[in-house]
Amino acid sequence: MKGHKWFAAVYDRMMAPGEKKFFAAVRRDMLADLSGDVLEIGAGTGANFAYYPPSARVVATEPDPFMLERARERAARASTPIDLRQASAEELPFPDASFDYVIDTLVLCSVGDPRKTLSEIRRVLKPGGEFRLYEHVRYVNRFGALVQDAVTPAWKWFGAGCHPNRDTERLVREAGFEVVRSERLTHMPPVPPMLFVRPNLRAVARRPA
Repeated sequence: MKGHKWFAAVYDRMMAPGEKKFFAAVRRDMLADLSGDVLEIGAGTGANFAYYPPSARVVATEPDPFMLERARERAARASTPIDLRQASAEELPFPDASFDYVIDTLVLCSVGDPRKTLSEIRRVLKPGGEFRLYEHVRYVNRFGALVQDAVTPAWKWFGAGCHPNRDTERLVREAGFEVVRSERLTHMPPVPPMLFVRPNLRAVARRPA
């Protein structure tokens, strides 16, 4: 499976300032109360692995072989066992209704087909199961959205397929999830290049029972 070797090599260093300022706290809060069967899609370099509690039985997927190599190193150091597999979020290799939770941090921006990915997430969740996500998303105001549209071609090339202009909450609702919690955050400073990914969405959605 083709990957992004250079992007994987710089990803952790690129994310380091945000991890110190806010993202570590976001991960901790998202994951601390999990229990049962948990699937993380698009695990990247495994930045979430240190935050999973012992009560969670975690399976994590990542399609990029270069990201996966770094994720394996983090999985080996994690206190909670991580079953790490190479798989695309658009084609999850699990039976229907397998998981109590699905976790997504900065994944839906870069998948090739977000609608198919959301369909797969809904399929593998148990009825009543939770989809927890943290994404950078499209601006609500028209000017900001137009700027994101303009930079998307270049941003996709630089960011290994990342789309800064996706209306992720709308896609989640259209996929048949019940959004039970949704908040917009602006951790990033309002200057380029962070300006283009400044609107962040933190949400909890549920597969209807």
